[in-house]
Amino acid sequence: MEKYFADELRYDGGMEYKRCGRSGVLLPKVSLGFWHNFGGVDDYDRSRKITRYAFDHGITHFDLANNYGPPYGSAEETMGRLMDDDFAPYRDELFIATKAGYDMWPGPYGNWGSRKYLMASLDQSLKRMHLDYVDLFYSHRYDPGTPLEETLQALVDTVRSGKALYVGISRWPLGAARTAFAYLKAHDVPCLIYQGRLNLIDREPIEEGITELCEQEGVGFISFSPLAQGLLTDRYLNGIPEDSRMSKGKFLKQDMLTPALLQRLQRLDAAAQERGETLAEMALAWILHQKAVTSVLVGASSTEQLQKNLKCVNADPFADGVL
Repeated sequence: MEKYFADELRYDGGMEYKRCGRSGVLLPKVSLGFWHNFGGVDDYDRSRKITRYAFDHGITHFDLANNYGPPYGSAEETMGRLMDDDFAPYRDELFIATKAGYDMWPGPYGNWGSRKYLMASLDQSLKRMHLDYVDLFYSHRYDPGTPLEETLQALVDTVRSGKALYVGISRWPLGAARTAFAYLKAHDVPCLIYQGRLNLIDREPIEEGITELCEQEGVGFISFSPLAQGLLTDRYLNGIPEDSRMSKGKFLKQDMLTPALLQRLQRLDAAAQERGETLAEMALAWILHQKAVTSVLVGASSTEQLQKNLKCVNADPFADGVL
């Protein structure tokens, strides 16, 4: 593939940037997630085309985690290749995040939220991604077995060490999130962002009060799985296609698509058509309309798919209470 020169008009193509809570950080409304399609089992040239397309269209935020792949660590290794091949000259324009919290290596120190695990994992991540620092480091999940203060102080110390510029938490319950926000603020490393699963089907962060807490505390919110692993697209409106993610049964199980859910998806699709949008465009736009939300994390298996998802940036607003 030829040498990459980023599009000179990458910030003039319609991407909008939102302030993340009460920080100085502006994130693109659409961010690129490396959960799927960037692992060692995936075609590198395709991953490279998607990432180039993203940056050329104003997506500056790339979201990773230590165990994204498969195999574990390989999405970060892909990011390292991308830095070497294409993005090193643009490092200061990028906002790169990674996480630690889920199973990563064998033994008692390769999982959960201990200081030992978090510090070691971040060091490994930096080596794989060929970076001196990450812009954002997350605790990927709440650990009920480790004192909160230990996990949170480890996050504070990653910033003080210069290995991360900001910290965040992902999928922590409301009470623990409240404690985290207070602890981090008291230690002069305020929580930048909370990452949670929020979409038209799964509204738990709203129902639990997470988004309201984020708004109150000046913490941003970023949604992963905004299309519910593809359910909130036109893919499943008429059943389960043979080549679909659900047919493979890894992350989406076929018994999830109940008659009631199918009817709900069809109703949402009808609402999207009334707005002149696809179901996916409307689903992404709805998230961006919610309280405290800074950005949505989208995956992409092609540049065409990413192009469609970017349409949500300029979508019409929603009346309160709609959908």
